[in-house]
Amino acid sequence: MTVAAVASRLGVAPATLRTWDRRYGLGPSGHTSGRHRRYGTKDIARLELMQRALLRGASPADAARYALSAPLPAERAPVEPVSLPVGVELLVSGGRRGAAEDYECDDGEDAPLLISGGDGGPLGISARGRQGGRGLKLPGASRTARGLSRAALAMDADAIQQVLAKALTDDGVVPTWNDVIRPVLCALAERWEHAGVGVEIERLLSEEIIVALSRVIALAPPPRNPRPVLLACVPEEQHSLPLYPLSCSLVLNGVSVRRLGASLPVDALVAAARRLSPAAVVLWAHLPRNADTSVFDALPKTRQRTRLFVGGPGWAAVDLPKHVQYLDDLESGTRRIVRAVLPGA
Repeated sequence: MTVAAVASRLGVAPATLRTWDRRYGLGPSGHTSGRHRRYGTKDIARLELMQRALLRGASPADAARYALSAPLPAERAPVEPVSLPVGVELLVSGGRRGAAEDYECDDGEDAPLLISGGDGGPLGISARGRQGGRGLKLPGASRTARGLSRAALAMDADAIQQVLAKALTDDGVVPTWNDVIRPVLCALAERWEHAGVGVEIERLLSEEIIVALSRVIALAPPPRNPRPVLLACVPEEQHSLPLYPLSCSLVLNGVSVRRLGASLPVDALVAAARRLSPAAVVLWAHLPRNADTSVFDALPKTRQRTRLFVGGPGWAAVDLPKHVQYLDDLESGTRRIVRAVLPGA
């Protein structure tokens, strides 16, 4: 197969294949009568091993060493999965980053971009800087965030879950959200704004983030507050993803929550507040047009005090009543809610 044909098959840029050939020796071994080099079956199999290693977070140099030394899939037992050797340095391990030339993520010819496409969709996350080219630019992002971006662009749900599970276990919810998930979501959002394509990648990543955080929530310790915290979006607000890391962070601190999700009608919010008599209510608004303060007046007056919080950029410019507190970020927001509903915490 030609360089172009292999690039199309693997979903990488032809320049990436040339870089792998020049830098790591993963090139075509065959020639045609016209002396044009062609990739054979074994050549492509080794490129696929490298791609799988990259999806699991290995640096390009380590992935190439693995691809060149590992038995090819045809040489394995049919039921045995391809797995990384112990010595492979994982992107998600938080260890030392390899040499800069082994880990370029720009759009130049030498960049080992995983796939040739991959754009994000409309997210409820603030984004900065223009994104272009074939991959996501993540200046200053962690190695784990770069591993997540690779998995997301390849739409590899298993790899996304592996990266997120390890980050959540090793670093916790707040660092994973701030340093791993948000940079990738911001880059995807900016790609969507710039190019207007690729909603499917944003949707897949968002769903996998919810799955990963939900697994953590399911294993959380028993709550210590008898009255739950109610988390919901204001009416018409569709961006509910940030409620999941907040929910996860709260339950890990022993706070019981009830998450009602996106675009909650006012009458449904009132009914839930009457039924649950929550210790606190958190209302999320990403878009300013949805941040309507009249929802505060609609909430029922209960016998026991209910603290009221709001979060999201939609509330940033709103003149809030004195009894409503604005949550600036996940870490401080979690602390404030915990202090409000768990006296002495």
